[in-house]
Amino acid sequence: MILEKIKKPNDIHKVSLEDFPRLAEEIRSFLIQTVSETGGHLASNLGVVELTLALHNVLDFPQDKLIWDVGHQAYTHKILTGRKDGFKELRKEGGLSGFPKRNESDCDSFDTGHSSNSISAGLGYVRARDLLGEKYNVVSVIGDGALTGGMAYEALNNAAELKTNFIIIINDNNMSISKNVGGMSTYLSVLRTAEVYTGMKLGVTKTLKKIPHVGTAVVDTVRKTKSSIKQLIIPGMLFENMGLTYLGPVDGHNMRQMMKLFNEAKRVEGPVVVHVLTEKGRGYGPASMHPERFHGTGPFDIQSGKTLAEKTVPCYTDCFSRALCSVAEKNPKVVAITAAMPDGTGLSRFQKKFPERFFDVGIAEEHAVTFAAGLALGGMIPVFAVYSSFLQRGFDQIVHDVCMQNLHVIFAIDRAGFVGADGETHHGCFDLSYLSMIPNMTVMAPKNGKELADMLKYAVELDGPCAIRYPKGAVCTEMEDYNEPLEKGRSEVITRGSDIAVLGVGSMVSVCQKVCEELKDQGLAEATLVNARFVKPLDTSLLDELSRNHSLLVTVEENVKSGGFGEHVSAYMEACHPEVRVLPLAIGDRFIEHGTVGSQRAKTGLNVQGILEAVEQCRTDLEDKRK
Repeated sequence: MILEKIKKPNDIHKVSLEDFPRLAEEIRSFLIQTVSETGGHLASNLGVVELTLALHNVLDFPQDKLIWDVGHQAYTHKILTGRKDGFKELRKEGGLSGFPKRNESDCDSFDTGHSSNSISAGLGYVRARDLLGEKYNVVSVIGDGALTGGMAYEALNNAAELKTNFIIIINDNNMSISKNVGGMSTYLSVLRTAEVYTGMKLGVTKTLKKIPHVGTAVVDTVRKTKSSIKQLIIPGMLFENMGLTYLGPVDGHNMRQMMKLFNEAKRVEGPVVVHVLTEKGRGYGPASMHPERFHGTGPFDIQSGKTLAEKTVPCYTDCFSRALCSVAEKNPKVVAITAAMPDGTGLSRFQKKFPERFFDVGIAEEHAVTFAAGLALGGMIPVFAVYSSFLQRGFDQIVHDVCMQNLHVIFAIDRAGFVGADGETHHGCFDLSYLSMIPNMTVMAPKNGKELADMLKYAVELDGPCAIRYPKGAVCTEMEDYNEPLEKGRSEVITRGSDIAVLGVGSMVSVCQKVCEELKDQGLAEATLVNARFVKPLDTSLLDELSRNHSLLVTVEENVKSGGFGEHVSAYMEACHPEVRVLPLAIGDRFIEHGTVGSQRAKTGLNVQGILEAVEQCRTDLEDKRK
């Protein structure tokens, strides 16, 4: 096998060009086999095998810098830089990350997991390179879906001023996670039909350069006047009009053509956009036919393409999806917004039922938030369904455009808390902190699926901005008999006791229930169990009540400690009931790497055993103080 010869960075330079097609086949087979066992991002990686091989052929690592936008398509890059054996532990605790990681290899130039930032990072590298007088190539690879993100245009605008080499590759597969939408998608579809121009351009340039003495000068003159020629063949040359040299489009599965174009791009003084056409899921039928399903997949059967782990219970996303359709049937003002993730957020069902009330804005979370503000001002009730980690990108818009105007916008925040194998770039561990500090915002977290549906109905009737955060994975069906009507800022007491009160937020309530049962079984305490429900506003009435017969309040949340629910409870109790000790249990001041949700909770002390140990230590400290 040719793949066995790749042991370290740049080993690909020892492979003959004639063997590249066979190497591409071997890599695809390896990726399909590996991801079928471990799970991971398959379709995007199958689409860039030849692109990555071509890049590694013209670059040297780690001297040259290759920056992947999002990074979930970097598997081939990892293989070619000597990490093939690590794929046995892909996305597992202590194993290979599913995204580029600088602490994993010097050949990874930028840690990433979010979209539309690769051009900005690459531009920074270029400026640093030139200031220090160093010599290396900088290549940023960005998907066509990521070009809906405003940050990409900010960077392109800035890059246009460059007088030095910087290569930007557009990996155009007409997909982000779901099918692309919007003006840029339409524009790129026009460019895809313009291969006749590319062929003509390369042919004319090559012919002119053969003319003795004057050929190169003629080429330079043509380059200065070519925009008018281009306009006749390709309408609205956006990139060239911005001051960027445009090369392409080129077949992203023809390695020789790409190598030729990449080498040409390396010689250009200034920013170069190379437009590469690829097929997401290429080489594996099920992934090619259903690229969105194989964007991120669990282990699957290779022959059929079916996932091995069948769902036994609905997930929170399914629960939200059904609840949203239910409230939308009763209220025609309810509309739904997604940022390029109708499947991931559960809005596909809503889209089918209410297509005229469904809006996919592309990868553009900032725009989505302000778009929702405009919808609210226009008399609609917008529900923006978004992953917690991605909502961080729209923080300023939440503050200025929604909360400052006290607009009725609902944020349905999926993947709150730990998400497992995707790791720190995708954990939703900050939303309780950054949302609860904003005036006018109401922040809720359900203990189970039934309460999620109830909270959504409640939010539709509420005035002002509201956020409901819920975790990834199977929906909790416990404690459904406890179902007090929702009242703003009021918690729900599940069981009443004394001395110790355990206050859980959202996904942690079921864990706290087990903690209380253990405390009782061990004869340590008849603890009060509280489902916080509202992180903001805080239920100060209940805290006043608990202070009368409890010496210890334990708060548990799957969120960072700083600025979270526990700190708000601590601040109130310190000011009003300083005699009561508060033990806030949350995620410490660090990022948590990929693994299982169970291991991530154990690492941070948010599992049953960790909480019991923390409570026991706190009780011991209190007893020592009393002595």
